[in-house]
Amino acid sequence: MALVAGIAPAWAQTDIRFTLGWKTQGSDAPFLMALSKGYFAEEGLNVTIDQGEGSAATVTRIMGGAYDAGFGDINAIIQNAAQRPGEAPVMVYQLWNRPPFAIVTPKTSGIETPADFAGRTLGGAQGTPTTRLFPVFAELNGIDLASVAQENMAPNLQEPMMIRGDIDGAFVFTITSWFNLIANRQDPANDYNWFQFEDYGMDLYSNGLMVSRALLTDNPEAVAGLVRAVNRATLEIAKDQDAAMEAIMAFDNLVDPELERARLNFALTNLMNAPEVDTIGMGDLVDERLTRSIGIVAKGYGLERLPEASEIFDRSFLPPVEERAFAVEIMN
Repeated sequence: MALVAGIAPAWAQTDIRFTLGWKTQGSDAPFLMALSKGYFAEEGLNVTIDQGEGSAATVTRIMGGAYDAGFGDINAIIQNAAQRPGEAPVMVYQLWNRPPFAIVTPKTSGIETPADFAGRTLGGAQGTPTTRLFPVFAELNGIDLASVAQENMAPNLQEPMMIRGDIDGAFVFTITSWFNLIANRQDPANDYNWFQFEDYGMDLYSNGLMVSRALLTDNPEAVAGLVRAVNRATLEIAKDQDAAMEAIMAFDNLVDPELERARLNFALTNLMNAPEVDTIGMGDLVDERLTRSIGIVAKGYGLERLPEASEIFDRSFLPPVEERAFAVEIMN
């Protein structure tokens, strides 16, 4: 029986259980487009995608064996690789070359520089990278940690409490907090200051495509197929957000299309556009920068062992750099 070229027969497909980083969002478009357009299937992969419970939880979900791959935070890989060498997932395609970690403050608070945090109260969810890494931020920027009050709270309370004046600022993920503020009828661009960690000595990477060590070892062809499909979709969403939103809505028709399109554009222009991408292409990273970030994470999390960059990221599955040229064209 003749088969369509490039399409693997259904009986030969490899099952892949994939977890997103959170509930369906516009920033998930690379995976949802690869699914809806059949790019995974063309690589001989039967990918099942589930919603997630947080970027760090992606790592624990994969380590627990429930999932083979997912969209999650490289810093969580670093943390787990330090404590359980050889068990943590491996990043194989870096998407967010800029971190979403920031401290946001209302301009009415008068906080204009890191020194102004002294005597103020900042709120954050315990265990998130922004909260855990604040002591390193403070050290790098000459802040007396004892002079800053920190209040633990659920993530969904941060913006409302800041708006009410109960706290002076919040430890946030920009891609989440920006839109939470909009949902609370705030103007995040004009009425808030954003102290982004990357601007204050915290040169970190963040989310990308990670796979289990079992998949990496037992089925490297499947990993290569995942990477090719995600790369193909990533380059497409950068140029066609209409198609990206069609894929998102096909996966979850309950999302707000206007909000998630804006979130997708935020990811494209604020998290996926590090200058290095022009040289190394989408999906790759700079080993020296990753090594520096491992040191930052180790300090913030009190890790006793610093993993090597090669334990965290494997570029051997990346297509040639000319096939990963990333150019964003925002469509209104």
